[in-house]
Amino acid sequence: MGSIFSNPYIWVVLSYFALVIGISFLTKKIASKSSSEYLIAGRNLGVLVCAIVVAAEWLGGLSTIGVSEKAFNTKSLQPILYNISTAIGMLILGFTLAKHYRQNKVHTVSEMIENIFGKKVRTISAIAFLIAFITLAYVELTTFSHVLAPILHINWVWAVLLGSLITTIYMYIGGMHALTIVAIINLVVRYIGIGIALIIGIIAIGDMSILSEKLVAAGAPHNYYNPFSVGWTAAFSLILGGILGGMAAQASIQPIFAAKNPVTAKRAAILSALFIAPFGIMTAYLGLMARSGIFIDPSTIADAKEVLPTLLMTPSFIHPILGGIALAAILAAILSTIGPVNFAIVTIATKDIYQGLINKNASDEKIFKFARRLVILVNLITVPMAIFIHGAVLDAGYISYAIRAIGAIVILLGIYKLNWISQHAVRFAFIGGTLAILFSLIARKMGWFDIDKTYASIIATIFFIVIGNIYSNYIARKQKQI
Repeated sequence: MGSIFSNPYIWVVLSYFALVIGISFLTKKIASKSSSEYLIAGRNLGVLVCAIVVAAEWLGGLSTIGVSEKAFNTKSLQPILYNISTAIGMLILGFTLAKHYRQNKVHTVSEMIENIFGKKVRTISAIAFLIAFITLAYVELTTFSHVLAPILHINWVWAVLLGSLITTIYMYIGGMHALTIVAIINLVVRYIGIGIALIIGIIAIGDMSILSEKLVAAGAPHNYYNPFSVGWTAAFSLILGGILGGMAAQASIQPIFAAKNPVTAKRAAILSALFIAPFGIMTAYLGLMARSGIFIDPSTIADAKEVLPTLLMTPSFIHPILGGIALAAILAAILSTIGPVNFAIVTIATKDIYQGLINKNASDEKIFKFARRLVILVNLITVPMAIFIHGAVLDAGYISYAIRAIGAIVILLGIYKLNWISQHAVRFAFIGGTLAILFSLIARKMGWFDIDKTYASIIATIFFIVIGNIYSNYIARKQKQI
């Protein structure tokens, strides 16, 4: 036990956790005032704070563990498209939907869909979004645990349980206010920590052509720095999923709902892109440095999800204190995503299912209590998923993006081309699109055929919108004849 606590990595990480949980207790009083304060921070976020909280959701497990894992496996910079496309999505969100979300004073994306298309579609869309975010929540918890396990020298199950406990405490106590303050601290920590690690790696290599030679010798394409070098199909899937998935993402849009006015919401979405885009480049290069064999032996990596923590815990690569700061940066990144993602599930289930369907006349006190209980329930659901379901982080995360892409297409049409989409079309799109994604996953697993889940989502959504419109016209003509 003594040798464990003499490890500098552990002390840096424990200090960070103490800070996060301490912030939750500091925000407890204001977060407990009402359900609005707890869920959307009283709709009072300014431009910079709002932008940081939006960016925080995107710079988590997918941007750190997911991007470095995929860079390690593909031996290319293809995964940087995740951050770049997401940043583009936030720019588009800023110029299109952000002000509309805030003007409508909604709590959820499904509530926005109800405002456009009516009550019948809210529950269906909410169920689809719950599937999307529960999937993402377990993925983020998985990445969190893959960092905790090697640092604390504990087995996988204990790492998952500890990660879930930390997330539950700071969400349960502080709500959106805690998420906001932690996000600001995390943005600084992650850029400093990962930035230092990258600079140290570049200086140690000296000539970047050495990195290129090592990667090419290991089987990387000669133009590995070109994100399209591994294949256009996978690259465009990342781009489409990143752009569309962000425009209907409850977790990243919830700060937009919390902005103090529509103009702030628009500017914050645009500004967030500047924080999102560069981060994936840093973690991708660290993944490539690990794969090159310059600092660690790639053959010793049993699970590519542990590439980044393994590299940062290698004294020959980085001093333990600086490595500890970099590890804290990864945990900061992941925790600032787990919180908003789990909180998105809580908000959707509370506002769209509980208040919107089960108890429409619930008092604010009941809504608040229900939301806090859900914080615990969400973690109880995601823990067994994180323990028993295994797969590539970025690929699993894009299941969530594919489902959210349905919402993005529906809302864009609803706001700008309402006559192009009917209520039946919305219902068909969410049901058919979600089933198409699940079917594409089953088809790949069974070896029937291979179609990317993002493409399956977009094609099915457009198809079912057309079918839904035809059905709506048929019903309308039939009613006229009566």
